[in-house]
Amino acid sequence: MDKWGDQYMENSKKHKERKEQFTTSSGIEVQRVYDVTDIAKDGSYEQKLGKPGMYPFTRGVQPTMYRGRLWTMRQYAGFGDAKQTNARFRYLLEQGQTGLSTAFDLPTQIGYDCDHPYARGEVGKVGVSISSLVDMEMLFDSIPLDRVSTSMTINAPASVLLAMYIVVGEKQGVSMDKLSGTIQNDILKEYVARGTYIYPPQASMRLITDIFSYCANHVPNFNTISISGYHMREAGSTAVQEIAFTLANARAYVDAALAAGLEIDDFAPRLSFFFNAHNHFFEEIAKFRAARRIWARFMRDEYHAKNPKSWQLRFHTQTGGSTLTAQQPDNNIIRVTLQALAAVLGGTQSLHTNSRDEALALPTEESARIALRTQQIIGYESGVADTVDPLGGSYYVESLTDEIERQALIYMDSIQQMGGAVHAVEQGYMQREIQSAAYETQLRIEHKDEVVIGVNAFTVDTEEEPILHKVDPHLEIEAQERIRDVRQKRDAQTVKQTLIDLKEAACGTKNVMPYIVEAVRAYATLGEICDVLREVFGEYSPEHF
Repeated sequence: MDKWGDQYMENSKKHKERKEQFTTSSGIEVQRVYDVTDIAKDGSYEQKLGKPGMYPFTRGVQPTMYRGRLWTMRQYAGFGDAKQTNARFRYLLEQGQTGLSTAFDLPTQIGYDCDHPYARGEVGKVGVSISSLVDMEMLFDSIPLDRVSTSMTINAPASVLLAMYIVVGEKQGVSMDKLSGTIQNDILKEYVARGTYIYPPQASMRLITDIFSYCANHVPNFNTISISGYHMREAGSTAVQEIAFTLANARAYVDAALAAGLEIDDFAPRLSFFFNAHNHFFEEIAKFRAARRIWARFMRDEYHAKNPKSWQLRFHTQTGGSTLTAQQPDNNIIRVTLQALAAVLGGTQSLHTNSRDEALALPTEESARIALRTQQIIGYESGVADTVDPLGGSYYVESLTDEIERQALIYMDSIQQMGGAVHAVEQGYMQREIQSAAYETQLRIEHKDEVVIGVNAFTVDTEEEPILHKVDPHLEIEAQERIRDVRQKRDAQTVKQTLIDLKEAACGTKNVMPYIVEAVRAYATLGEICDVLREVFGEYSPEHF
């Protein structure tokens, strides 16, 4: 202990600290106070920090950041049928949202049409139901795709939903090169933490690299993947694990693309990332800064990318769904505000703020508006967007950034020694690490070592029943009638031929994307297209670890 610490402990017995040890959610010890010695240990402080918009991008990917333009306020929305979700999209745009983010229902996420037996009872429940191009046309009715950027949270059938988006653009008179947005398209994290996979890992990687190649040539302004740590964090990972496993997966996608013959600078600038923002305010800020620095070094020094845009880690953030509580749901507004502020101070490019009632149901219109207003108040009233990286140089934040980077690299090195992320997933390594971290967190909550307001502290005996959003069950019947109508009116022979062509391409080595686009144009359904690929690639059945 230093001289100041000795004197403090001797003279301040009456100011006993609340705990013997303070740690972040990742278990990193938090010192009583930080000073310059904590950030200048090896003399590389300036080199590690850099300038905004310059390598290693610790301070942000743009030199002006939010002084030039605020982050995209991209609220995640989707429920019921396409018509209902279109109305919610238009409402949010009228309220000042600056980008769309689409939630799909479970049948859509795993490649089943709304009238498949597996879809029964799930149509439109956790997102919008999309079975054919007709649904996609309804979803984006009166929304100009040349002026609105759209994110789609879709993975295993990402190629099909992207093809539908492309064809809807064509019908609006918007060429592919004018479309902008993001498809999540990150299948590895599905095997690790989320579960909406269809095909085995190697086949899934082939589909992803086909999308990379197709978009590089035809849809250059679309982010072809959003490599996601969000869902791993929701499953219980620590902040350190979140960025370590996400960046390890990203390396696997880069390796697969290079093995497929793509040039690094042809696809790397369109890679994007998706992170979580949880409650430990400073750890979250440091996490984002560390992730940028690690990725920049890998892309420049390991993969020898020449384009500085290939070095930039650009990311979307969503506040932490698993931190929301069903008890005292209005408390979630404060949680989300702190998480959103951390994301902004950490330099996010776009942001979704969760609604107060999402631990109970899909958000009501009022709750969705409050969530959007949270971002707007941060952006326009707080002043935090007026300077770049306002916490840069903080002894605590810089020390925490360094420590998160150090621990993340240990994880990443272990994964590389296993042969990379695909092999680590197949061996269940990431799954076990996340399960262990989730278990430890739950124990801390149960023992009250970690306080959750309204759950294990400051509880109330009675609460008012909140007004919740409910999806009309009749929408499932209407969706099924609509897809039957599509099948009756389309040219059945043309559909059949496009599916035959797709199967031949999938069996060989051709890029499947042009064939999927043609099938979509002919009004082949999502399920029909995915079934062709199921027949060729098979379905993934995970081992139990």
